[in-house]
Amino acid sequence: MPSPDTTRPDTRLPDTPKPPDTGRSTSTGATVPADNDTLAPLLHRQASVRGRHPLLICDHERLGYAEAQARSARLARGLIAVGAGKGTHIGVLYPNGADFVIAAFAAARIGAVVVPFSTFATTSELSRQLVDSDIRILLSIDGHRGHDYVARLAEALPGAFARAAPRVADRMLCPEAPQLRHIAISHRPGTGPRDIGELDRLADTVGEDLLAAMERDVTAADPLSIIYTSGSTSAPKGVVHTHGALLAHQRNLNEIRCLTAEDRLFCNSPFFWIGGFGFALLATLLAGATLVCSDAGDASATLDLLEAETPTVTNGFAAGVAHLARHPSFVARDLSSMRRGNLYAIMPADARPTDAELRHNMLGMTEAGSVVLLSGDDSDQPEHRRGSFGKPAPGFDTRIVDPDTGTDATTGELYIRGPYVMQGYHGRSREQCFDADGWFPTGDLVRVDDDGFFYFLGRRGAMIKTAGANISPAEVEKAIMKITGTPAHVLGLPDPDRGQIVVAVLVTPDATVDDTALRESLRQELSAYKVPRRFAALRPGEVPLLPGGKVDIQRLGKIFDA
Repeated sequence: MPSPDTTRPDTRLPDTPKPPDTGRSTSTGATVPADNDTLAPLLHRQASVRGRHPLLICDHERLGYAEAQARSARLARGLIAVGAGKGTHIGVLYPNGADFVIAAFAAARIGAVVVPFSTFATTSELSRQLVDSDIRILLSIDGHRGHDYVARLAEALPGAFARAAPRVADRMLCPEAPQLRHIAISHRPGTGPRDIGELDRLADTVGEDLLAAMERDVTAADPLSIIYTSGSTSAPKGVVHTHGALLAHQRNLNEIRCLTAEDRLFCNSPFFWIGGFGFALLATLLAGATLVCSDAGDASATLDLLEAETPTVTNGFAAGVAHLARHPSFVARDLSSMRRGNLYAIMPADARPTDAELRHNMLGMTEAGSVVLLSGDDSDQPEHRRGSFGKPAPGFDTRIVDPDTGTDATTGELYIRGPYVMQGYHGRSREQCFDADGWFPTGDLVRVDDDGFFYFLGRRGAMIKTAGANISPAEVEKAIMKITGTPAHVLGLPDPDRGQIVVAVLVTPDATVDDTALRESLRQELSAYKVPRRFAALRPGEVPLLPGGKVDIQRLGKIFDA
């Protein structure tokens, strides 16, 4: 692929070198993280200079930098008292809010490994992750939005709750989770078995000098977190990231998106996934900014929060704010503070694009420590760059590999490597995660244009193969959206003659679709073999979802069995 035309403006990301003439692999000169690039000194620095400045505003909670430092220090001392230290795997089961922040910071500053648990987790999923991640200590809320975690833990770990009112300090020996020794549960109101308040009392038995010594012993190469993938296409896997890699990567991303101490970032991503943990929470801490989030079930309450706290930047899942834009009070809300970001539905009209496909999107993945493809240019792009996902972030080498031949190509599977890529999957060998040259195959299908901009085509496992041709569901979904303005889910169903056929489920308020008219319109946008053979329609609340909130493709396909 030729090099970019030198007569055009330089559209590279800041500090991102131009790709070589092949256009198939880029090499970046990422700075190796310093030995002290760890969470504890970062938190101390921000607490000393930001003090009362809010780190987190979540509904009615406000957590300042100094308060986050002091509260996490006390919890860290309580954790030390029950045996936690460098390398201890500590599970964190909390929704977005101050409790999650304090628990994660307390564990990370003493060199323990933070392992967030999804608040959507079922009993079997809790049990599986406790074992898979070798959890030694679990910090958990008692329940959230109808989920009773005490009951689920008691079901998953009957030995842990066998005795009457066991204390946090009581060491567990539980065959269902052989590494687990302690559970500490936050109860609201009152107390109960394994009350986390006991950790606060135990903190007085540990001196501040020991805490300081343990913080100094943590290095940039030590693991900071094990973040689990969502498991939408395979079983969830625990992705290991170090302090230095995860922090340095977020620092680079902050520079690209211009996140500063003066900003207030509204993000609707859960902290238990990499977008919320890295691109929101750690990024905010690094910038000295304020993170605004909401866990309210009432759209009106979230809109009240946004009006009152005036966030300047938005990031997260666009579909997760659609209900806010549909609320009857939305048109009267003053949300003019939100000038940058990707949650266009709730941004003021003069800050959102007329066509979102002409703004750079972002591609993130747990294995890359959050975002790997992006652009700092948030202006409308020319038509030929429609659907761009920007360029690789600093510190990432990239290859595009043809899945059929294994050779470099301009369209194929994205491979990445570099200092910010995960250390590996917990419990798996390096050979199970990377190829012989250290490349990680992402499973994401992309193409790259002559200017080095990347375009996401879909997941490799989600590609539909019909009569020998590969079809990207994302391409068909975009075409349906363009014609109808309606979201759709495109998938392949088994077919004895063609291998698979393309089908589409539209999500509409009245659950209707005019098959004939839509098929005719799609033939103007797509090659004939890409046009769905069958259509169905569901109302928004009828779409089957996985526990993590993603669409359950297997159940969705059963709609066509009738």
